[in-house]
Amino acid sequence: MNPILLTPLDLLIAASLVLIDALVSIWLGLRLHKQLVVAAIRCTVQLLLVGYLLRFVFRVDTPLLTLGLILIMILIAGREVAARPEKKLARYGNQIAGLSAVALATFVTATFALATALRPHPWFSARYAIPLAGIMLGNALNAASLSLDALLSGVLRERAAIEAQLALGVRFRDATKPLIRTAVRRGILPVINVMSAAGIVTLPGIMTGQILAGLSPIEAVKYQILLMFLLAGANGIAAVSAAYFAMARLTDQRERLRVDFLS
Repeated sequence: MNPILLTPLDLLIAASLVLIDALVSIWLGLRLHKQLVVAAIRCTVQLLLVGYLLRFVFRVDTPLLTLGLILIMILIAGREVAARPEKKLARYGNQIAGLSAVALATFVTATFALATALRPHPWFSARYAIPLAGIMLGNALNAASLSLDALLSGVLRERAAIEAQLALGVRFRDATKPLIRTAVRRGILPVINVMSAAGIVTLPGIMTGQILAGLSPIEAVKYQILLMFLLAGANGIAAVSAAYFAMARLTDQRERLRVDFLS
């Protein structure tokens, strides 16, 4: 089955739906029409630039270029994780926690998939490594930011309870374990919801795209199941890493809770 190739006219017709949203915004006085149009233009330009960039990277297909592009993606994702929580750790703590979490999650899950299920030749093939890393990063970013936000907000809320336990001789890791548990739970719940609804409530985007591109529905389902499991792993690693990295920045050698490191 030949894939359906889209023309610029097809995309312009689809863009009419964005214009309908803009008209609704004007009609209801939502003041979102300018943001909608700007977002649509940015989305189009950014995706076109990425498309041309990936075409060049796939054609060259060298491990150094592939690694360099993935590292840039990780740096941007780490910055996004650091910026989302309301509370900030001193000495670039949010940046360190966010970057460490998404880098670890992406490296572990992408390497695992490339070495076991996908096994491309060569193993560093940009056509496989870059899209896979991008999917892992997008979900790890969300999990890490939710976990980090829950932890930093919870520290101030539970400060008195934690300090009371520390005063009674409880170890810092034991006194903060409930808070870490809550933060990790918040980071992992979204992927659980997605997996629970996949195939019944929604048809995931990757699977739908492959079917539209002409792949057999059964083969598309296999790839989607693989990705769901990889995303679950990435979310778990990112949520746990962000929580523990951040908590490590909120104590000292005497195992005190250092809320003064929060701003």
